[in-house]
Amino acid sequence: MPTNPDSYHLISAWLPITRDEVEQRGWQQPDVIIVSGDAYVDHPAFGPAIIGRLIEAQGFRVAVLPQPNWRDDLRDFKKLGAPRLFFGVTAGNMDSMVNHYTAAKRLRSDDAYTAGGKAGFRPDYASVVYTKILKELYPDIPVLLGGVEASMRRFTHYDYWSDQVKPSILFETGAALLIYGMAEKSVGQLLERLVKGETFGQITNLEQSAYIVASKSMIPDVDNWETLELPAHEALKHDKKLFAKTFRLWEENLNRTNPARIIQENIEGWLVINPSAPIATEKELDRIYALPYTRLPHPKYKKRGAIPAYEMIKHSITMHRGCFGGCSFCAIAAHQGKFISSRSEDSVLNEVDQLSKMPGFKGHITDLGGPTANMYRMTAIDFEKCKKCKRASCIFPNICANLNTDHNPLINIYRSVRAKPAIKKVTIGSGIRYDLFMDQPEARAKAGGHSKYLRELVLHHVSGRLKVAPEHTSDKVLKYMRKPPFKKFEQLKREFDNICMKNNLPQQIVPYFISSHPGSQQEDMAGLAQKTRSMGFRLEQVQDFTPTPLTLATTMFYTGFDPYTMQKVHIARTQQEKTTQRDSFFWHKTVGEKKQEIRHKNQETRRRIQDLKKKKQG
Repeated sequence: MPTNPDSYHLISAWLPITRDEVEQRGWQQPDVIIVSGDAYVDHPAFGPAIIGRLIEAQGFRVAVLPQPNWRDDLRDFKKLGAPRLFFGVTAGNMDSMVNHYTAAKRLRSDDAYTAGGKAGFRPDYASVVYTKILKELYPDIPVLLGGVEASMRRFTHYDYWSDQVKPSILFETGAALLIYGMAEKSVGQLLERLVKGETFGQITNLEQSAYIVASKSMIPDVDNWETLELPAHEALKHDKKLFAKTFRLWEENLNRTNPARIIQENIEGWLVINPSAPIATEKELDRIYALPYTRLPHPKYKKRGAIPAYEMIKHSITMHRGCFGGCSFCAIAAHQGKFISSRSEDSVLNEVDQLSKMPGFKGHITDLGGPTANMYRMTAIDFEKCKKCKRASCIFPNICANLNTDHNPLINIYRSVRAKPAIKKVTIGSGIRYDLFMDQPEARAKAGGHSKYLRELVLHHVSGRLKVAPEHTSDKVLKYMRKPPFKKFEQLKREFDNICMKNNLPQQIVPYFISSHPGSQQEDMAGLAQKTRSMGFRLEQVQDFTPTPLTLATTMFYTGFDPYTMQKVHIARTQQEKTTQRDSFFWHKTVGEKKQEIRHKNQETRRRIQDLKKKKQG
């Protein structure tokens, strides 16, 4: 990584994104072109940067086409020409529909992954739109789908924004192949096989990939792979109970250490989803994060304004991947996997050294974490026992006796980072699972440094406010969420406040809550308002439940059934009920303040619509 501030302005430090930059490198054509719905940020928190650098490290020529204009004569899609091997398409770090719309299906007025935070630089269902354009312009060049949007739409799924049950995104796009989840290992293997002369159509046994064949007889046998046939897509479209039962089959298979290959009949052919690849080893993960990222947005965005998502994470470090929490509304396990993959301490400390040399760095690291802050190095005590397990969560409804919850490696790495001369402050921005270090047997808690971890966190890594996510106060709703009882949060707050009081720290704990989650009724929200008010909270970190593809909560929202019990679940479907539930958060606001917020939202929506109309006319 360049350490001289002036060298950050050399175009060659980034992967090329224009024809001139391609030619400056002396290339006739790239081997791979990555098309992304996000602005290009060469930082390991952004998927296209990781995949691009990995492809580059394997000796291939890779270019990036960020946020191409899909409304005009498609010149953006033509400027780099055709790649030698394939186009890689991703909607970006988020599903494009989540990026565009609120839970109330209102257009958002901003986009955190675009320069200047401006909305409107990617289409709805971006992976579908980009792929169809590329197939029309370059019919002979294969398209590889990846990223969160493709990963979470790899199977029959309910789409909240169209209120439809949709087939795998492969059928909508006609892409040659889809790689789901964290794709580094599978992309690397794909490239090796393409260079050896195999075609996309011949690569049917690549782990963590999905593809379509015309008939069941064309699905090849693969040694040592089980095959799980799920009900046909058309059957799932018309039977909500069957949809719920099938989700459970899919999720239980997903959570196995050796999942089966999934096949499913669709009108247009058969979907095949190959098993996931083994989780990345420490050595593999270290190599990924040691690639030569500039850690900066491409210079082309300099005059367009800051990229909010980058500003949020530019001084943060990812230490691990995966999450065994299994929250029913969360997509992390379905994308990154349930099992934790961690970097070595040396790898993390090397990135701290790199980060400290960045221009503008003032000594504050804003996060050392991952999907969940305190799961670093946590894995099974006896991994053989995990091979018989199908649990979606290792900590709900109770903490598995086979789970290592040792927080000492995390404490050690916090201390090592703080000891660096260039580091003045380290705060933890990732959410913590407080049930991992509370209410465990005394001997296990002492050995795992549980009390020590909380003290370390509060004394050294809270910048005034510690954000945690109890999500609700009703234990009934929390069970649907796969979250711990609220009494554990109350215990956390008592211990947090006690540490702060003894050390004269003016810090506070800030809870996140969700309204309108499946199972939540108005009386539950009234209880939430009463409980949080009695605890002295004036709630800020709140949100309405947003159904996103391929999660348990979304399945409950669509079907009205809990897939694990097949009991009916109350669903807040009408906007009126959702608004009423959300208003419970804001008991402290006056009627005038609420009306002013509504007027502001309406004004923002109208402005956004007018901007879109102007762009279409232009």
